[in-house]
Amino acid sequence: MRSERLVALLLLLQRREQVTAAEVSRELGVSERTARRDLDALAMAGVPVYSVQGRGGGWRLVGGARTDLSGLTASEARALFLAVGPASDATPAMRTALRKLVHALPKPFRVRAEAAASSLVVDPQRWGASRIDPRPPRFLDELQDAVISGVQVSLGYVDSKGVETRRTVHPLGIVAKGPVWYLVSDTGAGRRIFRVDRVSSADPTGDPVHRPGDFDLAESWNEIAEEVDRRRTPLEVRAVCTPDGTDILRMALGDRLDVGGSRADGRVEVVIRGPDEYILAGELSGLVEWVEVTGPPEVRDRLASIGKALVERYGG
Repeated sequence: MRSERLVALLLLLQRREQVTAAEVSRELGVSERTARRDLDALAMAGVPVYSVQGRGGGWRLVGGARTDLSGLTASEARALFLAVGPASDATPAMRTALRKLVHALPKPFRVRAEAAASSLVVDPQRWGASRIDPRPPRFLDELQDAVISGVQVSLGYVDSKGVETRRTVHPLGIVAKGPVWYLVSDTGAGRRIFRVDRVSSADPTGDPVHRPGDFDLAESWNEIAEEVDRRRTPLEVRAVCTPDGTDILRMALGDRLDVGGSRADGRVEVVIRGPDEYILAGELSGLVEWVEVTGPPEVRDRLASIGKALVERYGG
């Protein structure tokens, strides 16, 4: 997980006077691009890290190499623990490491760092939604170990229809999307994702993973997520919206809404994605005060049918 990499990266900087992105890549098992992003993330979190340009350059901590975290200011310590504290995606082992890091701080900073680590709570459950089980899925640790060790896994998996299969996969990374964990793997049928809570067994084979040299987990996940969104919401509705209605549409539709330019009459062109005309028409019928659907025809027809039924029932 990224939070673990950030602390591992910080400790690597503590041990060495200077590191390069290539060295971080080898040490942490990530691409050089991801290594640079993590170094930038540390700097953005307030850790005093800077880059040295030119031949023999790299990344250093302000003041040189250290064996503890005493070079951090109070605000920098708070920033670090907010970035990778208990409210993040940190595992129990990660939180244990963080507690050790806290005790390595000078006493004046320790209280503030501990306060920062406990100052934020993330509740993934929406108001009115069913309760989310916060416990990690059963085989999460085994799959993460396989990713880190770079070994293939014989995976037992139960699909959404309850059918169990077994296959050998090349684990490339693990992603948490909301409360659900996914394994990103290469398989004989191409790159696939598996819900970790549907894994029924995970047995390392001992054979090495064939990891593409240019693989970047964040980029790969973005591509996968975009493809899943396209499959879940294949229908696009074109519409125009009053200027004061765009915020309402954003609240109602989230990232299924794309806002375009303004027309001569002041209304805004929008594109709305959804699974089919029935669901989209049902959603948009409650937004008729702000939205006029211009296409496709089947959605307009469905809206007209809904309007007629509403008049018949409530028109008096």
